[in-house]
Amino acid sequence: MRKSDRSFYNWLMTNRNSMAANEVQQFANNAFLDSSFPKQSSDFDELSQYLEENTTYLMSMTTFDEAWSLYNAER
Repeated sequence: MRKSDRSFYNWLMTNRNSMAANEVQQFANNAFLDSSFPKQSSDFDELSQYLEENTTYLMSMTTFDEAWSLYNAER
């Protein structure tokens, strides 16, 4: 799979860390436990809307924005 073919979720899972040293890692850990997370999506608006309307584990959308920037940098 080319990096550009990765969904956001697939990329995010590469950031899981049991020690969760930063907010993106904590986000990844929590998304892993979220069975409704849109795992196939690479669409910013779809993901943002899902996170805003359906989750309580993301303390700030700034964390998603940071993760999205990192994701795009690797695409």
